[in-house]
Amino acid sequence: MTGATGFIGRRCLPVALNAGFEVHAVSSRGNPPGAQPAVSWHRADLLDPAAVREIVERVKPSHLLHLAWIAKPGVFWTSEENLDWLAASVQLFRSFYAHGGERALGVGTCAEYAWAAEDLREDKTPLKPYTPYGRCKLAASLGLEAAAAVFGKSAAWARLFFPYGPGEPSERLIPTVIRGLLKGESVECTHGHQVRDFIFVDDVADALIKILGSSATGAFNVGSGRALSLRDVVAIICAKLGRAELVRFGARPAPPGDPERVVADMTRMKKKMGWQPSWSIEAGMDRTIAAWRETIT
Repeated sequence: MTGATGFIGRRCLPVALNAGFEVHAVSSRGNPPGAQPAVSWHRADLLDPAAVREIVERVKPSHLLHLAWIAKPGVFWTSEENLDWLAASVQLFRSFYAHGGERALGVGTCAEYAWAAEDLREDKTPLKPYTPYGRCKLAASLGLEAAAAVFGKSAAWARLFFPYGPGEPSERLIPTVIRGLLKGESVECTHGHQVRDFIFVDDVADALIKILGSSATGAFNVGSGRALSLRDVVAIICAKLGRAELVRFGARPAPPGDPERVVADMTRMKKKMGWQPSWSIEAGMDRTIAAWRETIT
């Protein structure tokens, strides 16, 4: 597993162990504090092709879950580092299969799609990313598909929508609102009418390991299938914490090209995987608020 110390990767580790996988986790920082003893940790720079070949040859994994990518909020959409991660990902896929790997799951993004008013669907919505991040993720998915075809192995691709939960980067909307209300500080937001598909991080981890352990190929949306405006999400947080008067909608401009609606069609996950989210937005927000309250108090 790459990206094992990240927001999503950390939640995937126990799920993968519970699913019966022998888990080898790769991090540029090595074994993190409080790491699970059942996980074998490996330190490697995935942007170094020689390091990638060495670790794959040494571990000889049967399965690969590739999560690592640039993810710094406000930077990743346009950063040239996306090109580095595209090249590194293709090299990783090639090395994985060349050393006996059987099945790989790459993790992409809903930003690979052309934004549309209707729910985004794997077999119908055009793939037309508007950002370097989305373009490089789409290119990585094609690289994975090509590598699997060359070596005659199995591959799948997960397109994540909007994960939230404990450990989410603090600059994002939900942590910003929660921290502001807990501290009694003003929270500046955009107009808030954008509609998004938020999914609790534990559901994301469960979905990814479900796909990884299957034999299904192709792309899969990983979302909740529930449309919520940003105002709706903020209202849920305010209902739990109060202090709604601290939220200032319209105080910040919406980012250029910000889509009006991004929601997943989850039909394929339900039919192929028999999977659907188990966390409601309300329950997920309770867990998220509790985690942030511990860091503040």
